Amino acid sequence: MAKTKVCVIFGGVSNEHEISLMSAKSIIDNIPNDKYDVVKVGITKKGRWLFFPGSTDEIISDTWHEHEDCVPCLISPDKTTKGLLKIYDNEIFFEKIDVVLPVLHGKNGEDGTIQGLLELAGIPYCGCGILASAACMDKVYTNIIFDDAGIARCRWDYIRSHEARDIDAVEARMAEQFGYPMFVKPSRSGSSVGISKVNNKDELKAAINLALAHDDKIVFEEFIQGHEVECAVFGNVPDLIASEIGEIGATASFYDYDDKYKNGTSRTFIPASVSEEIRSEIREIAKKAYTALGCAGLSRVDFFVEKDTNRILINEINTLPGFTTISMYPKLMQYEGMSYAELVDGIIQLGLKGSGDE
Repeated sequence: MAKTKVCVIFGGVSNEHEISLMSAKSIIDNIPNDKYDVVKVGITKKGRWLFFPGSTDEIISDTWHEHEDCVPCLISPDKTTKGLLKIYDNEIFFEKIDVVLPVLHGKNGEDGTIQGLLELAGIPYCGCGILASAACMDKVYTNIIFDDAGIARCRWDYIRSHEARDIDAVEARMAEQFGYPMFVKPSRSGSSVGISKVNNKDELKAAINLALAHDDKIVFEEFIQGHEVECAVFGNVPDLIASEIGEIGATASFYDYDDKYKNGTSRTFIPASVSEEIRSEIREIAKKAYTALGCAGLSRVDFFVEKDTNRILINEINTLPGFTTISMYPKLMQYEGMSYAELVDGIIQLGLKGSGDE
C-alpha cells in the first residue's frame, strides 16, 4: 500500500522564521515513516521557494537553502494536478502531493494566505482554514468576535496608524480607559513579537513605534494581574478535545519572544495552579472560542485568570502554535496521553478530512 505523501512547508518571510525551523525539525523527525513519505519545501527569508532533500539538522541550522540539490519549486494552483512543480535546468517536473502540513508561523503562513493558495490548488492541508486563520491572526477582529460571542476578555481598544500622529490624544484616551501599566501590541503579529508592557507616556510612545514596525493597527489592553494559562484544542467541530490547562512561569516581565524561544528559562506547569473547577470552565470556554472563530485541526487558546477575583479572561487563539521541544501545545497533548508522533499523525489525518472552511 502506497504511503500518504505529506508536503511540509517551513521557513517563510515572517519575523517567526527561526521558530518555524525549530518546529519543522521536531515535526519532520516525528512523522511516522511507516505511514508517510515527507516532501520538504522551504521558503527563504526573501520568499524563495525551494524543494529541499536534505536533513533536519540543516533546517535547524538554517543552512538548508545551501544544499546542492535544492531546486526552485512551487505549488501548482491547477486543481487538476494537485501537486508540486520542481524546476530542474529549466525543465518542470511534477510531484503529486496528498496533503500539506504548513509549519509556517506568523504572517504569510498563519494568516490565511497560504491556506488560500492551497484552496486554489485543491490540495488538502492541516490546520485552520482561510477565515479562521486570518481572523485569529488579527487581534482586532479576534477581539470583535470574542465580544460578539460573549466570551469575556480584558478591556481593549485600538488605533490605526494615522491616529498615532497625535500621540497626546492617543495617550489621554488609553490612560483614561486602562491606566498604567498597559499592553501595546501590533494587531497582526505572533509569538509576542512587537509587544510592550508600558508604564508611562514615554514608554507608550516607544511601544507604538515598535508596534507600527509590524502592523498598521495597534491594540491596547489593560494589564491583568494573574495566571497566564493555556489550553490545547485538537479536532474538527464538533468533535473536539480540550486539554488539561497549562501555566506559564515566565522569567521576563511578560512571556515574550526571548522567554519563549531563546532563553529557555521560562517554566511550564501542567496542571496550572488554579482550581479544578476553573480549569474545567476554561476547557469549555476554549472549545466555545475555537468554534466561534471556525478553527479546525488544532489551536492553542490562551487565557488569564485574574488574581483575587478568579475571573477567566480569554487572551488569544494561536492557530499554529509552536511545536518545538519546549512548546506548550505538544506538552499539553502529551499530558492527555497523545505522544508527539501520535499528535502529528492525528493532525495530518484531520487535514486529509478537510479544512475548517469547508
